[in-house]
Amino acid sequence: MKLKPNIHENGIDYTLSGDCYLPELKLPEETCPIGHWGRLHREYLKTYRPLLYNELLLSGRLYTILADLDEQAAERCRLIVRQMAQAESITEELKATDPVSWVQAMNSIRSRAEEIIQAEMIYV
Repeated sequence: MKLKPNIHENGIDYTLSGDCYLPELKLPEETCPIGHWGRLHREYLKTYRPLLYNELLLSGRLYTILADLDEQAAERCRLIVRQMAQAESITEELKATDPVSWVQAMNSIRSRAEEIIQAEMIYV
């Protein structure tokens, strides 16, 4: 009996490698785009939680979870920035009268808000 170099059985493709057939495993296609927060969390999972990363990747849920996390983190960051700006009286009036001070204050607020998001949502 002559063996074929490639066979298809039970929905799985096999390729002849030496004396045995090995399955050609394919990861599910992921089309969910991920943003800044999702990419940060993906790198965290790869580095510090490799078992969870591999489980999510192989189950096809990784990019969906990362896209959802990215959306939630971005919304939370916007909310924190808005609340901090209000608490520190950083207004549109300040922006009109002293744009340099407004930019400095908003950059400081944005930086603090990003640190909060990283601690609460990304590196956990």
